[in-house]
Amino acid sequence: MGIPAIFLSTNQTVSTNITATPAPTKPLKHRLHNSTLKSLSKSGKLDEALRLIESSPSKSPATAPDAEACALFLHSCISRKALEHGQRLYLQLLLYRARSNQDLLSNPRLKSKLITLFSVCGRVDEARRVFEDGGEDLDLPESVWVAMGIGYSRNGYPKEALFLYYEMVSRFGQLDNFAFSMALKACSDLGDLRTGRAVHAQVVKATEDPDQVVNNALVRLYSEDGCFEEAIRVFDEMPQRNVVSWNSLIGGLVKKDGVFEAMEAFRIMQGKGMGFSWVTLTTILPVCARVTALVSGKEIHAVMVKSNAKPDAPVLNSLMDMYAKCGAMDYCRRVFDGMQSKDLSPRNTLITGYAINGLMTEAMESFQEMICSGFSPDGITFLALLSGCSHAGLTDEACRLFERMKIEYAVSPTVEHYACLVDVLGRAGRIEEALGIVKNMHFKPTGSIWGSLLNSCRIHGLVPLGEAVAKQLFELEPDNVGNYVMLSNIYASAGMWESVRTVREVIEKMGMKKEAGCSWLHVKSKIHTFVAGGSNEFRNSAEYKKVWKRLMEEAGYVPDTGVVLHDVSEETRAMWVCGHSERIATMFALINTGSGMPIRITKNLRVCSDCHSWVKIVSKVTGRVIVLRDTKRYKSFPPFQRWDVLL
Repeated sequence: MGIPAIFLSTNQTVSTNITATPAPTKPLKHRLHNSTLKSLSKSGKLDEALRLIESSPSKSPATAPDAEACALFLHSCISRKALEHGQRLYLQLLLYRARSNQDLLSNPRLKSKLITLFSVCGRVDEARRVFEDGGEDLDLPESVWVAMGIGYSRNGYPKEALFLYYEMVSRFGQLDNFAFSMALKACSDLGDLRTGRAVHAQVVKATEDPDQVVNNALVRLYSEDGCFEEAIRVFDEMPQRNVVSWNSLIGGLVKKDGVFEAMEAFRIMQGKGMGFSWVTLTTILPVCARVTALVSGKEIHAVMVKSNAKPDAPVLNSLMDMYAKCGAMDYCRRVFDGMQSKDLSPRNTLITGYAINGLMTEAMESFQEMICSGFSPDGITFLALLSGCSHAGLTDEACRLFERMKIEYAVSPTVEHYACLVDVLGRAGRIEEALGIVKNMHFKPTGSIWGSLLNSCRIHGLVPLGEAVAKQLFELEPDNVGNYVMLSNIYASAGMWESVRTVREVIEKMGMKKEAGCSWLHVKSKIHTFVAGGSNEFRNSAEYKKVWKRLMEEAGYVPDTGVVLHDVSEETRAMWVCGHSERIATMFALINTGSGMPIRITKNLRVCSDCHSWVKIVSKVTGRVIVLRDTKRYKSFPPFQRWDVLL
């Protein structure tokens, strides 16, 4: 249309030939459409954003969202694991491509986001479909390959992640830190140290310096494979270390049973003011539980209380478990009572804690409390109760629980449940019933079930049956030296020394070694370790002899040499039984800790009956609370009561 003449101040009229053209309304509408979509995505209003996307005509490129808007939408989906929203966007993108010339799926950023969303939500097949969309003609950048590799690794497919990495090496040659970290994680998950070293070599040769993520992955790889020197070397050479770096080191040490080294690393970490994450605490609290380091566990608890952050459920469960395994059930109960949300997991932890400490009355009360709160017990609940009944000698109660588990709560018994039932019947001398359970099971007996039967044969001196059970175990677990030792002990208890020698010759011929008895305790911020028959310098010290003599005189203790299953003199047997590691640890604690302080000892093997009696006498004479933990149970002397003030 024409524009009117412009009147100037000179009163002259100037005509013009300028004409106006319509404004480009479509591009403006497109920009407004994408701007609205981005705003909705950033604010997390995914339903509204998706309605906007699906309301756009699929044949009109002018109203279709652009790649940046879709990427923002997918980013919001990833953070919320909104799988359905992402799938519906993916469908729209397929429709846009089919009905117009617009192929947003070829956009690398968008493709990476879709792959990440599907893999985060556990849909690896869909992620792979997006990755392969476009075929060989589509020249995908390295970032898309890495996204697919991370997706494999995240969902438990480390082999596929490594195969993808091999293909990336052949395709791209020089890779970046994202690819290296993905490959190193896959190597750690597979325990493939050889390939991990090869990736490390490529990291060294790369033009780009390794970032913190790559260094952390290297630390984890080497520490989890037991290459502690290399792990420490990488760790020391890191220009910067964060909490994840320390977590990688500590987690690797714990995984390879380097519990003492893990404790020391945690102390150094805190000494440097590094702080912690909840992952740090869920890693180190089980270490405290394993070595009964209650003082360290309480220090960690204090740090948690002082922290402004609210601990998550796994941390609180780990804290409860630590207190339970250190024999501090009052503290375990306090943590449970202070939890705002109590689901099945902390309830199981509480019941298990009571059961392993021999407090079956409290365990059953907590079980009833769980039922009244509307929670259905699971297999873990009944495993804790059955195991507790076994060690408490509650045979009839165990049988009732087993039936209730199947009938009332529809929980299918597993091998572990049957092993507990066989164990409780065997300990009670009801061997025929135990054998009937084994014969009528709907699956083949495992080593744990035969092991429970063999232990029952040891308790009741059943040599012929013990030989038959041991034969089954030797076929199932030919390299388990514990089974041979158990049979040897059965023979020794029956005075069959020739058979004992035969079994020991078999052990020697097969190159197996019996694990040495070892105990440890936590004194003055340090974990002390004692081996059976060792610590000669300490045992020969004047202070040791003085305390030992006073204990023996006041208690009137005489060693029970029957627990030494060797064909040696009485004097030698007495010397050996008095040299058991838990006794040395107890004496060390009596000498090096203040009067009235509780003593907590952990042993790697079963505590013999005479050591059990001896510790009970020492507790009575000295007035000390002694918590003794072995591979099967936890025992406090005197019997558990409310001794919070001592803890």
